[in-house]
Amino acid sequence: MAVKWSRAEILEALRTCALHSATTVDGYSGLDVVAEPDAMLLTFRWCRDPNVYAVEVAYPAEPISPWTGLSVTSAHAWAADVMAGLEENLATGLVMWGRRTIRDGSIVLASRDPVDVLPAGYHITSVSRVGMPRSSWPKRRGSLLREGTFFTYESPEEPVPLPPSEVGSHLAEEGMDVSLPRRLLAEDRLACWHEAYVDNSRGEPHVGHAVASWDDPPHTTARLALVHIQPGVPPDVRTALARFAVRAVTEAGALRVVTAIDAPELRELGFQPADGDGLILHTSVTGPPPEL
Repeated sequence: MAVKWSRAEILEALRTCALHSATTVDGYSGLDVVAEPDAMLLTFRWCRDPNVYAVEVAYPAEPISPWTGLSVTSAHAWAADVMAGLEENLATGLVMWGRRTIRDGSIVLASRDPVDVLPAGYHITSVSRVGMPRSSWPKRRGSLLREGTFFTYESPEEPVPLPPSEVGSHLAEEGMDVSLPRRLLAEDRLACWHEAYVDNSRGEPHVGHAVASWDDPPHTTARLALVHIQPGVPPDVRTALARFAVRAVTEAGALRVVTAIDAPELRELGFQPADGDGLILHTSVTGPPPEL
């Protein structure tokens, strides 16, 4: 059954849902929906990322929800389901894994054929800054407690913020140097800290970590301070760790990322030689900020 709504109705319904409806995803801010010959282009901001993002939305040929596959009775209902699908993709990392095309200064994201941001067999997440402090550990033998984790056995206590000296203890136990991120955390300069681990039921062993710090009080310049992988771990895990760190600081508002690390993997992510030493990546596709 062909749709009975005009393209003008469809455009207005999508614009209403994209710009004025409350979303369940923190970080999304709708900008506009414009008509193109074969589709509509929905533009939006994401977190504090300096870029404008966009997704193409095809005009419906049938009154079918693009999210559920069920029938819908109005253009507004169809548009609401378009937004529900977009919200789901954003919540699962569309800005990270979506295929990118630069168009008129915007980054157009495609959910088909996603980018492989996680190496096969590995997973990456933020290092937790909450858990059960060492002073609260029970003395009973056989308890399976570890600092810096959300879930503990035999513990009646809720996770609490850990002191910097205890964050990342599980990485230290596996032979990684955590002195730098702990110092940055104590100085309130830590921008992000990610860990990589083998993707299995135990979530271990941990195989690497990446750290970025803030170089300036306005938090416009981030420094990729450390990217480490354990011996024998594939280099693409290091690339993935760096990618996650860059994405984290970009979403936090960084306009540029600098580093003294000169690894080939960083060139794949867009880092270029800086004036002087090191590498630099400008997070905005429109180019470096005016002051540089």
